[in-house]
Order: sequence, then structure tokens, then C-alpha cells
Amino acid sequence: MTRLARFIVALLIALALLTWAVSGVVQTTTHEWFERDVSARVRLVLASATQSMADTWYDPEGLQKQLAAIDHDQRVIGVAACNTDLTTRSMAPGLPEEFRCPEVGARVRAVSGAEGESNPRFREWSTIATLPTGRVLVTAMPIVSQGQVLGYAILVHDLSYIAQREARAQTFLLVVFGLLAILSFGIPLLVARNVRHDWSMELRKLLHGGGKQRREFEPILGDMRELIARMADEREDSPGQWTAERLKQVLNRNLHGEKIVILANREPYIHFYGEDGRIEIQHPASGLVTALEPIMHACSGVWVAHGSGSADRETVDRHDHVRVPPEEEAYHIRRVWLTEEEQQGYYNGFANEGLWPLCHTAHARPTFRAEDWAYYQKVNQKFADAVCQEVDSDEPIILVQDYHFALAPAMIRKRLPLATIIAFWHIPWPNAERMGICPWHNELLEGLLGSSIIGFHTQLHCNNFLDTVDRYLETRRDREQNAVIMRGHKTLVRPYPISIEWPVHWVEAAPSTEECRAEVWKSLGLKSDALLGLGIDRLDYTKGIEERFAAVELLLERHPQLRGRFTFAQLAEPSRTKIERYKDLNETVERLARRINERFGTVDYKPIVLLRSHHEPPEVFRFYRAADLCYVSSLHDGMNLVAKEFIAARTDLRGVLILSEFTGAAQELTEALIVNPYDLEKSSDAMAAALAMPEEEQQDRMRSMRSMIGRFNVYRWAGTMLGDAARLRNQERLAGRLAEHSPVNSTV
Repeated sequence: MTRLARFIVALLIALALLTWAVSGVVQTTTHEWFERDVSARVRLVLASATQSMADTWYDPEGLQKQLAAIDHDQRVIGVAACNTDLTTRSMAPGLPEEFRCPEVGARVRAVSGAEGESNPRFREWSTIATLPTGRVLVTAMPIVSQGQVLGYAILVHDLSYIAQREARAQTFLLVVFGLLAILSFGIPLLVARNVRHDWSMELRKLLHGGGKQRREFEPILGDMRELIARMADEREDSPGQWTAERLKQVLNRNLHGEKIVILANREPYIHFYGEDGRIEIQHPASGLVTALEPIMHACSGVWVAHGSGSADRETVDRHDHVRVPPEEEAYHIRRVWLTEEEQQGYYNGFANEGLWPLCHTAHARPTFRAEDWAYYQKVNQKFADAVCQEVDSDEPIILVQDYHFALAPAMIRKRLPLATIIAFWHIPWPNAERMGICPWHNELLEGLLGSSIIGFHTQLHCNNFLDTVDRYLETRRDREQNAVIMRGHKTLVRPYPISIEWPVHWVEAAPSTEECRAEVWKSLGLKSDALLGLGIDRLDYTKGIEERFAAVELLLERHPQLRGRFTFAQLAEPSRTKIERYKDLNETVERLARRINERFGTVDYKPIVLLRSHHEPPEVFRFYRAADLCYVSSLHDGMNLVAKEFIAARTDLRGVLILSEFTGAAQELTEALIVNPYDLEKSSDAMAAALAMPEEEQQDRMRSMRSMIGRFNVYRWAGTMLGDAARLRNQERLAGRLAEHSPVNSTV
């Protein structure tokens, strides 16, 4: 038998086996689809019918008409309305005896945990059973009127027709699959037969170093090199695989273990004088710090930041360094000092009265002043100089963080042309038209394009940035690589959704959820049966705190049974208090909380507890682990790590996350209850649904989101960026770009 004949026989056998396997998969899949479809339709019918039954519960004739209308469907075998004591209130003919009120009622009581109760609370219940006539779906659903359970409805639906549908679907799919398989294998086989010999010989010569490289093979060789590099970086991409240790290995393998220099305005540890005059340490409320601090633990290096604490100068050495964390001393903080005028112009002025409202769609008008811009330039240069003083090689790895330092990448590039600079923009990037409001948009873009890579949370923000560059600068756009080439320098633009460490060390050190709940209940003075909602934010107008409180007010207005029982605790750290918009927000939030408490509160009950102060991570995580729901209502946010921290804290798989659709996190945490925070009715409905959500559904949602965060944690975020930086550096070396700047070439 020839080689081709053997191949065809093997192919036919493989097709037969594959067809047999597909047959089983199709049968199982279609069976599940049909059963889920029937179950969903039955639940929809009962859900709409139970309200009508409740309205006619005390009208026997009207109730019988309701049942007769449902029983008219040819696939409905029988339907009944039952009292809470398991007796029949009304029944359509045809309902099998084994599924009448006493028999089904006993099972519903057992599932609901209501056996022995005089006024039981029934839960929805369903099962699939087999009768002599075929399979049936039995569903029972409570009938509720004004919060009181009147009884329950039973519906028995015929499933025997599903087998016929399964057979038709299976036959159709198998025929289609068979044709596609024959075409997929047959046509390439005929083509490959004619060209494979010459092609394989040429490729073999090329791989062994013989012969002249032909242009048609260049893309293949490039893909092979890229694949090998990615395989070396990723290996087994399993949940939890990215750890601090793996990040170290990536750094050692791809970047030869070089230390990392991070430039960020906020420092991870702030030293300040306490009330007793002793020096204490504070962890700032910052998503940026939450994400980056574990990376510095893993990779070591230097964190260059503004020394803002009252005792920061007292704790540094003569080089303005301090080793942190205090007991581990895993890395250095290099503190840069700013005058009051520099802080006001660079930080409060241009960064937070200009860029912050410009980039956030939160209805605050950006303010740009020439004197603030001058300070922004001056301070960016001061920090860029500090970074250059901290590097220990000609090709350092530098991570520039956020909108405070848009000019720094180009300033650093000017002094360190071989540096690998990754700029990450933690807030949204607006569209090109809105960015044009800033009088110095060209300078900001040119500063950022000094980076090797610019990272954003989402692809949308990448697209906005690229559109802005296209509109305002003379550059070349590489659309295949999503890169910008300006004056011969290439900058990649990539989405890197930021995350948190996994597992979170604050959770590992936290008390049990029961202890946390007891502590929080005691501190807030809550009753034992209280329900707790939670919001944790800096006090910022982009976080939607006003809309959040308004939704709580509407919840209590529409659900009177929650008054006296539901409390919403808002942990709000005052922020940027020297800016007028933030002063106004403080007063507005306090006034709104006071009005709602006066409307619904009592002597021993406050619906809103506003805690306006700094809270250290152990206390924050106690609240996370105690709350029944966490509401993140940002009006516009790059990512929002509070949402991910809440999920990480819930090792008990309890609690519900309500998440604004205007956060980057909403694209990843799809099992949260996603809302538009401006829609107060839908937001209050989401809170009501969260408080009533069954424990099993809470666990399913939380388990899925925890799995996602565990897999896509901050170590993966950093490893992906550093891996891309390593590949870019290697490509530049191969292209000879780094050699052009080397001391050897400069002297030739």
C-alpha cells in the first residue's frame, strides 16, 4: 500500500471516530439545550401566572379560569394551585396523582427547609420525572401577595417531543459536519500533494543554514520566533499559575534579573507623626499602590515617589532612601521633595483640576492654567532626573505610572536612550476631540511616546489614544502591531487590564468571616438580623457616591420592609481637599446622608453610616468580609480595584457585587450585577435583588469571578508587560537600533 493510500485510510478512520464522538456530543448538548429551554419557558409562564393567581386567590371561579388557560397548551399535562397546608385549592383535569398538592408540597417543604412550620416560606422547585407516557418536567413556584405566601402553583410539562427534535438536530449537524470535514481535509490534501515536496526542501535548507533566504519564508520564520518566545513566557497557562515566584523567573529569563524602577506620585508607605508624637506608617487608599506594591515585593528595585508624609524626611537616609516594608525591607522608596507651590501647581492644579476631569466623563469642567502647566513641566523633569539617578545600567527597566507623569517618558528617554520604558495610564483616555480641550495636548502625546510601551486598561482607551495621536501629531501608524513610530522610535500601545495580587495577603491575615461580621456589627451597632451594604472609595466625584446614596434612598422608599434592617456603610477617605470641587463634594455627601437618615432613621437605626476617614487595609477587609453586598457606582473609571478586592476577600463565596457598567472591571466581572449608576430605579432593584439572592447563586457568581481574578492577577499583568518589553528590546537589538547608540559606534 502506498504512503498516500495509508494516509487516506487513516484519515477515514479518524473521520469515523470523530463523527462518532461528535454524535455523542451533539446528542448530549441538544438534550441539555431543549431541557433548559423548556424549563425557562415553564418558569416564565408560572412567574407571570402566579401574580394573576394571587389576584384571584379568593375567587374560585376566576382561579379555575386561570388554570384552564394554562392547561390549554397542548404540552401542558396538568396544573394546580395548592394551599400552604398541602391541600388542593384548584386543579385542572389531567394532573397525574403522583404530582398533586400533597406529594409535591412535601418535597417543596423539604427543599425550602420549611418542614413543620405553620406558615412556611416556599422556594421554587423543579424536577424531571419519567411516566409511562414519557418524561415530564414538574415545577412548583410560590404564590406571593404583598410579601405573604398564599400557596404554590404546580405545572407538569410534557418532554417526550424532545427526543424527536434531538434526532432531527443530530442528523442535520452530522451531515453538515461530515461535509465540512471532507472539504477541510480533502482540498488541502490535494493542494499539499502538489507543492509540499519543493516547499519542504526549501524550508529544510533554510532551517539548516543553507541556501539563500527567500522573502516568502520571512513571515513564517518571524512567526516561529514569536511562538517560541511566547511559549517560553507562558508555559502552562493555568489558573493561579502566575505567582510572585513566576514573575521573578520571567524577569530573570527575559530581562536578566534587572531591578525595576517605578515612578509614581503616590508612595506605598507614608510616615507621619501620630497624636502621641511617635512616627507611624500609613498605607494610602490607592488602586495604583494596591496593584504595584506586590510587584516590588516580587522583583525588588526602587519606587520613586513624592515624599508627602509629615515624618517622611525623618525616616530617609542621606540619599533620600528608605527600605520597605518595615520588617521585610524588600525594596527602596526614593522620595522626591516638592515645595508647596510645586505641589499646588503640578498636582492640585494641572493634574487634578485639569487632566483628571478631562479624562473622566463625570461632569466636572477641566481647568487649565499656564502657571500650572509650568509647574507640571518642572516637576516632571525633577522626577525624571531622580529616576535617572536610580538606574544601575544603560538599559534599565522603568515603569512610569499615570497621568501625573505624561512628560517623564520623553525626558528619561533623552538621557537614557537604551532604556525600556513602560508608561501605564491608570485612568480612562478620552476621545480625540475631548483631549483637544487641553492646550498642551501635543506636548503630552510627545512625552508619552517617549515610552517603549504605553499601557491602558481597555482596548477602547488604546483606540482613543491612537486616534488622538493620528489627529494631532505627524507620526506613522503600524496598525498590525498597534504601534506609533515618531522620529524613528516605535512605541507599542497595548491593553493590560490591571488586577490585584492573588491570594491577597490581607485576606490571609484576616479573621474568619463570622468574626469579621461580629466585629463590624458591634462597631456599627447593628441588630442581629441586619443587612449590610458597603461602599469603599476615596471621596471623589467620579465615584458616584451621591448617586449611590440616592439609590439607597429609593430602595428604602420602594421596599418598606428593609427600613430598620438595611444599613449602607460608606468608607470614604477625604481626598484633594484643597480643590474646591472636592470641598463641595464633602458637604454634598454629608448633607445627603443626613437627609436620608432623618427621613428613614430612628433613635437606634441609621440607614447610611458615613465614615469619612482613612481606613487601613485590615479594617477595609473586615468590612469586605462582613458585607452582604458591595456597590461600586463609579461614573467613569479605568478599572476599579475595589471590586476585585471585595471578591478576593470573600473566601466564604458569599456576598454580591453590584458594579457600574462604566468601570473597566465590568468587562471582566460579568457575573456581578452590572448597572448604570445614573439609573436609580435599576440600581435600587439590583440592591434588592442582591439582598434576596439565594446563597447557591451567590456562590456560583462569586466562584466564577474569583477564578477569573486568580488567573488574571497582578503578577500576570506585570509579567505580560515585561514579556512584551523583553520581546521589543530583543527585536530592536536584532534590528541594530540599540547598537547605533552604543559607545563603540559613537566613536567610529
